[in-house]
Amino acid sequence: KQWDQRRVRGSSGINAEYGEVHSQLLEIMEKQRLEVTSCGNKWDIVRKCICSAYFHQAARLKGIGEYVNARTGMPCHLHPTSALYGMGYSSDYVVYHELIMTSKEFMQCVTSVEAEWLAELGPMFYSIKESVHSIEEGKAKAAERRRQMEEELAEAEEALEAERERRSAPSSSRRAIATPGHNQTPARTPRRLGF
Repeated sequence: KQWDQRRVRGSSGINAEYGEVHSQLLEIMEKQRLEVTSCGNKWDIVRKCICSAYFHQAARLKGIGEYVNARTGMPCHLHPTSALYGMGYSSDYVVYHELIMTSKEFMQCVTSVEAEWLAELGPMFYSIKESVHSIEEGKAKAAERRRQMEEELAEAEEALEAERERRSAPSSSRRAIATPGHNQTPARTPRRLGF
């Protein structure tokens, strides 16, 4: 019974905070003359919005209930008061508002997000690696890349050989190099006549 009463008290506090945040958002929307629309049941829109604000504080799942910060690799855990704690399902990626340092690092105000959102909203920090669906497909792609590289190498070697042949072939249009003082100047230079 005490647990239920604490939960009810806790939820009424959350509802009061929700009302304050909601009224603040409505006021901001009115000041900016923006249309107020609801997302309805499309919670992904809200989650993506939260991800756009907190993408720099993301964590990925490492083990059961244990996450690591996606940028620093620091281990962190879901706080026991979090809505995601003890759900029976752990999201692969989450964003959080703050870390509480006690015996462990606990994440508070946690929201489940998609990896694609992190790469889209924070490309300076995250990227998605291409995955290979099968070993055979990976080997086929590697063989194709190798064949393309070998073709490019053969073309480059042919072009280099053609350039060498062009340079080594005697050219009929070559001129003799003039060297000063070598059989082209008179034996005796004329004297200057002055006035």
